[in-house]
Amino acid sequence: MEEIKLETLKKDLDEYKKDSKNAVLRHALSATPLSQVVASQDEVKDINFNFDIEIKTLSAANQKASGRCWIFAATNVLREIIAKKLNLKEFELSQSYIAFYDRLEKTNYTMEAIIELIDKDYDDRTLSFIVSNGISDGGQWDMFVNIVNKYGLCPKHVYPETNTSSATRDTNSLINFSLRKFASDAKSLYETKGIEAVRKLKRTVLKKIYFLLVSAYGLPPEKFNFEYTDAEGKYHIVNGLNPLSFKEKYIGDRLNDFVSIINAPTKDKPFNKSYTVKYLGNVVNGKIVTHLNVEMDRLKELVIKQLKDGQIVWFGSDVGFYGDREGGIWDDRMFDYESATGLAFKMDKGESLDYRASAMNHAMCITGVALKNGKATKWKIENSWGTDRAVAGYYRMSASWFDRFTYQAVVDKKYLSEEELKAYNAKPIELKPWDPMGSLAD
Repeated sequence: MEEIKLETLKKDLDEYKKDSKNAVLRHALSATPLSQVVASQDEVKDINFNFDIEIKTLSAANQKASGRCWIFAATNVLREIIAKKLNLKEFELSQSYIAFYDRLEKTNYTMEAIIELIDKDYDDRTLSFIVSNGISDGGQWDMFVNIVNKYGLCPKHVYPETNTSSATRDTNSLINFSLRKFASDAKSLYETKGIEAVRKLKRTVLKKIYFLLVSAYGLPPEKFNFEYTDAEGKYHIVNGLNPLSFKEKYIGDRLNDFVSIINAPTKDKPFNKSYTVKYLGNVVNGKIVTHLNVEMDRLKELVIKQLKDGQIVWFGSDVGFYGDREGGIWDDRMFDYESATGLAFKMDKGESLDYRASAMNHAMCITGVALKNGKATKWKIENSWGTDRAVAGYYRMSASWFDRFTYQAVVDKKYLSEEELKAYNAKPIELKPWDPMGSLAD
């Protein structure tokens, strides 16, 4: 390995001082964030919110201090179905209800993974990955499907937010410490008393975590009445529902119509094949998280088909780059870091995934698109960061940003070709637990 030499630094600093551009940047950064200094409107002209296809949707929701974006986006998809059916102007499903059971099921899933790896040393890479990650607020579309199919749904007023459901760091920390202690205790028990002692310990710890979640989120609803006023001002009440009967009445089997498509142009993931990620899941024996890998042009074509039919689209992307979160724009042309720093900030999309320069970290909904000769020029996005940002919580995304940083979309399987559907339904190729296609659940 080569060390940094002091004489080299002196030469570099002398060179730095000779370039007046460096002084301008240094002075600017003393009082202004870098993103504001390098903001550029040279190529960003079309920032209005006019779209060829624009689905009329409900008010943007707010996930607050939690990582439940995937749940908010998924419940937004379902609430539009319910709102259209019942002619509602305002409506939200309980995201807290889904998150409550997701965290419980993730805890059980993680404990089962630890037990499955009980013979491994503590520093085994897979075991270490599982224990280090623990549970989080993140998740995947198929994980949402698993929770809804097992536990159902309910309106938000039936199971409202609590302080803990909206700010999850403390309970996540407690649960993850408990999981790591379980992993340690289970190993010792297994070596001295066998697997039955480990399973008894698991049941004890899981019950205590369940009690913690009930205290944090509130008693889960067993029976409720669904009251609502439609867009015409007419009051309705449906008595004697529970979360499963509510789901059956208003959603039915609709969730089973949707499939996940991804654009992951890496050498280990040939297109038109299905993939899953080892140990990515929540409900034991539930639906396996499955992605069909397609070319980006095909992903956009399928998304646009669904938008044309009036159905919004759940999608996953990396929002860590080139975004004006307050103004409501994601555009990779709006920040000129290269001119300011001399560094290169563009990588091939596949290389970005392979070298962890980019990965999915946020889920939202596509509600509109502008087209030119059938090709997307910008997208309208429903976010879950409240209505006080962007345009009442709705964002504009450039076509080039979408191509670079969008990795996943969920579409109705009826839009897939026969060949694509066959590939999706085939046994998925299993990827390693740390593959970037699992990052949205981290």
